[in-house]
Amino acid sequence: MSGLLAVIGKGKDPQLVKELSTRMSHRGPDESDLHIMENGSIICHESLSIIDLKSGKQPIQGTNKAWMVHDGEIYNYQELKDTVLKNHTFRTKSDSEVIVHLYEEFGYKFCNMLDGDFAFVIIDGDNYIAARDAVGVKPLYYGLDERGRIYFSSEMKSIADQCKSFSTFPPGHYYTGKTGFVKYYNPEYEDHSNANKALDFALVRESLIEATRKRLLSEVPVGVILSGGLDTSLISSIASGLLKDSGKKLPSFSIGLDADSPDNIMARKAAEFLGTDHHEIHFTVEEGVAVLEKVIYHIETYDIISVRSSVPMYLLSKAIADQGVKVILSAEGADEIFGGHLYFRNAPSAEEFQDETIERVQKLFTADLLRADKTTMAHGLEARIPFLDKDFLDVAIRVKTEEKQPKTYDGVEKYILRKAFDTPEHPYLPAEILWRQKEQFSDGVGYSWIDELIEYCATQVSDEQLAGASAEFPYNSPTTKEAYLYRSIFHKFYPQVSAAQTVRKWIPKWQENQDPSGRANAAHLKGNFESVKSGVEV
Repeated sequence: MSGLLAVIGKGKDPQLVKELSTRMSHRGPDESDLHIMENGSIICHESLSIIDLKSGKQPIQGTNKAWMVHDGEIYNYQELKDTVLKNHTFRTKSDSEVIVHLYEEFGYKFCNMLDGDFAFVIIDGDNYIAARDAVGVKPLYYGLDERGRIYFSSEMKSIADQCKSFSTFPPGHYYTGKTGFVKYYNPEYEDHSNANKALDFALVRESLIEATRKRLLSEVPVGVILSGGLDTSLISSIASGLLKDSGKKLPSFSIGLDADSPDNIMARKAAEFLGTDHHEIHFTVEEGVAVLEKVIYHIETYDIISVRSSVPMYLLSKAIADQGVKVILSAEGADEIFGGHLYFRNAPSAEEFQDETIERVQKLFTADLLRADKTTMAHGLEARIPFLDKDFLDVAIRVKTEEKQPKTYDGVEKYILRKAFDTPEHPYLPAEILWRQKEQFSDGVGYSWIDELIEYCATQVSDEQLAGASAEFPYNSPTTKEAYLYRSIFHKFYPQVSAAQTVRKWIPKWQENQDPSGRANAAHLKGNFESVKSGVEV
């Protein structure tokens, strides 16, 4: 894990490039370096050491003149070294180095061979390739300056004031100077008509277990975010079981306004059941408000739901890093894959339900993945996301839509996932957690967090300011005082039009209240645990 910066083209001052790279030093607190190519191009790396702690320094040189920087983890790197790269000589034992050797062996067409989360840039003389992983677990931006040099960066903050225009690098693509953008990730699930696979609970279960297993690969301590909801509790259950087999105890972490917040209550129960080394973090609304500017600076968005949830995630990440944990398992993606957001129950048809799951997975990089990566990496902490494993996506999204949609009552969201792990012979979780209703992270930390945050924002923005918002911010104009405050903070750090255009606002479909909080849905807490488990409406 790291921060990468590449400037393709001649004439950029290396010292300035180094300073631009250090704007992301939080992403890689262990080491920092750069390499100047013969043609004047420059690549920089801010390193967080996870695998090969001794010799895995980047940038990494290939066999000849190609150099590479990489952010992320390649989980099948040893398999690649043992098979298609068995005749190559490696300089390090790191997972990253396989990328440059794959380029040397196959040219540009190798990204689909990588099983992992990545953003990388390879420079080979006047040739270069940049790429981003399938769904955008790792961030990447690209831009162009006034002299025609092209930039690639893990975070916007390193290039925003250097480029005349810049944008988000699309997931599942690679880019070269010769080809432009090429979409290499073309899964069958992107066509809703391919949701035609029979439901196999055992396959769903085993696919998620394997996705979690590979993400335990590390030479440093690994922990898990445990909110007490279905998704994080399942990942915690799987990971703790796998680590127990090797004699290790899993550290788990939850956060809430106090011990009685919805998430902390349920996380405590899950941790006791699973036997994790549990850490419960509390924060006040005042502490959350105090870091609001820092959070928006780090996450590089003004999207309302992202900001609301990023504040507790930022505070939790600091607490985790302070414990010496450098890798954390998180559970983004399950709601999108299985139609878990409460508004999904209002889908007008099976086709629209399936289309929405596909689109939400495709757009995760604009919201939840952006939050998960940047709030953790703000503290030098690597987040890994088992639900977004490519093999698991193919298994889960292609299940017949009618099997995913709640049919019998007012809604079991993620019914397939619950049933797959509802195994009496091997209880993964207590029933009250396995069948707990969906809570969004920003709600689960304590309902008063959002309520008081909205009240605070109202005190910071006048009626006159909000009335002039469309003139002040003509793109994506804020329509509430909360949105205006976030946009104003964002604009202070990132005043460029290109910066504002990287943000996508998330608004739930098929519900009257357009506030993105899960509590805005009329179905929230309508049913109790027994009704959810039995499928009987109350």
